[in-house]
Amino acid sequence: MDDAQVGWIAAIIIGGVAGWLAERFMKSEMGILMNIVLGVIGAAVASAIFSFLGIHLGGWIGYLIAGFIGAVLLIWIVRAVQGTRRPV
Repeated sequence: MDDAQVGWIAAIIIGGVAGWLAERFMKSEMGILMNIVLGVIGAAVASAIFSFLGIHLGGWIGYLIAGFIGAVLLIWIVRAVQGTRRPV
């Protein structure tokens, strides 16, 4: 997210909320640190996908939406990868 209105502190707070919402939506248990990481990284991933599609979200609400969608996507990817592993 290259919006100047959302600084690092706000990105961490909004990312934590987005990660927490995604955690609840996907019914997973991760913890506050992982929620923040998922929200912030998810926002960056979703923002890149959205900009590729020509969709631009700005401000706090846009960051929250992108963080939520990106975090849900990341949780889904992790579950898909873990589900394909076979125990040794």
